[in-house]
Parts: sequence; C-alpha cells; structure tokens
Amino acid sequence: MENNPNNCGKKCDSMESEKIALLRKIQVVDFALQEVNLFLDTHPRCKKALTYYEMYRKLRHELHMEYTEKYGPITRNDVTSTESWTWINDPWPWEKGV
Repeated sequence: MENNPNNCGKKCDSMESEKIALLRKIQVVDFALQEVNLFLDTHPRCKKALTYYEMYRKLRHELHMEYTEKYGPITRNDVTSTESWTWINDPWPWEKGV
C-alpha cells in the first residue's frame, strides 16, 4: 500500500465528515445568533432573548475553539502563531479533491 496522505481511506473520510459536521454546527449557531441579534435590535430589554443570545454566544465560542484546535483556523483572525502564517496550511475550498 502506497503511503499517500491523499489516499488514506475510511479514516480520512470519517475525519472529514467530523470536520464538516462541526463546521455545520458552527453555521447553525451563527444563524441562531444572527436571528436573535435582529430580534434584540427591536426588543433590547427582552430577558428571554438576552439569555438565549448569551447561551448561543457561549456555545459558538466553544464550538469555534474546538474546531480551530482540531482543524486549524476558520478565519485569518484565528491565526495565533508568531512563527508561521498558518492560514495557508490547509487546502483552499476549491482545492478539495485535487
């Protein structure tokens, strides 16, 4: 069997599926935060909405931290290395499957 990182079989498929699932969770939470943000723009004292916002803000932070620890930065603002610009380490979206 050839030692090719682009040909790692089911293990890579599973890891990629986990990566995509985690990114989708972040997207869902981002959507919920955007919606409650719009509601709070017109109802700034609604305690229920403020509680909801805070709960999802914390969840988004946790999911974001988990993703960046496992898979690297989501945005350039996530780069913390002072040794190397790690933003360019992973393939760009259009390079997937090459």
